[in-house]
Amino acid sequence: MTELAENPQQVDALPLGPESLVWKYFGDNRMYLIGPRPAVLQNMLAELGQGVLDHSVFFSDTAARVKRSLPPIFMTVYGSDDDNRGIQVRDFHKDIKGDMPDGQRYHALDPETYFWAHATFVEQVLYFADTFVKRLTEAEKEQIYLESKTWYRRYGVSDRVMPADYAEFQRYWDRMMDEIVVAHPTAKYGVGYVTKGFPCPKGVPPLAWKLIAPLFNPMAAFLTTGGMPPRGRDLLGLPWSDRKEKAYQAFAALWRTKPVNWAWDRLPMSVRYNTFAQQGYARG
Repeated sequence: MTELAENPQQVDALPLGPESLVWKYFGDNRMYLIGPRPAVLQNMLAELGQGVLDHSVFFSDTAARVKRSLPPIFMTVYGSDDDNRGIQVRDFHKDIKGDMPDGQRYHALDPETYFWAHATFVEQVLYFADTFVKRLTEAEKEQIYLESKTWYRRYGVSDRVMPADYAEFQRYWDRMMDEIVVAHPTAKYGVGYVTKGFPCPKGVPPLAWKLIAPLFNPMAAFLTTGGMPPRGRDLLGLPWSDRKEKAYQAFAALWRTKPVNWAWDRLPMSVRYNTFAQQGYARG
């Protein structure tokens, strides 16, 4: 499969499955190390952030929104070509529409908006693997992107804005980050805990949280802020420094070392992968 990725002109997309790199990385539980990067970046597209602001329970119950949104996406990736949740994910968005503050209309199924949401997940896989697992080769990046095209087409939406290959995707990503994304209130809310700390989660006794928070909050802020692209960090006004950047890079480099990867790869599948990935690999 990697050989195909070295010659992207030969193929339009690559399949998902046990041999795919998207399967290998997307459901890996080390993904928590990148923090909420894709969710925050999604909401930095004004139309998408507005849709969440107008229609989602994100503000009243953030955990419920995550629990509802992520499983169908994982089941889209780890399902088969004939049995996945892609169409259902698309249909969740049919009624997410309204007016922007300037009076322009938005709709979650507008191709530019829908693809940006997907692009943040694709970039999530690329960023996570390259930062916390191993430095990806150009062929591996190409392979991941070509596999992501198969993933996107499972949603049954227009792919007219989807870049043809990884190089084009890079140009698309850079343009979005440099020219399009903004510090939308939804995105700012999503990273508010970086400076304010997390409120006590539902179901956690206040006394227990009082003991946990001094340890949890700094680590959450470190992973969230370090895991954001510099441009996103600047737009959102997230506090960072050269010292913290060096610490973050050292932390990431530790995870990429051979001993850490060797140990991780020998842990049980139930530890290394989420439930949806485990089910996919079990099915084969």
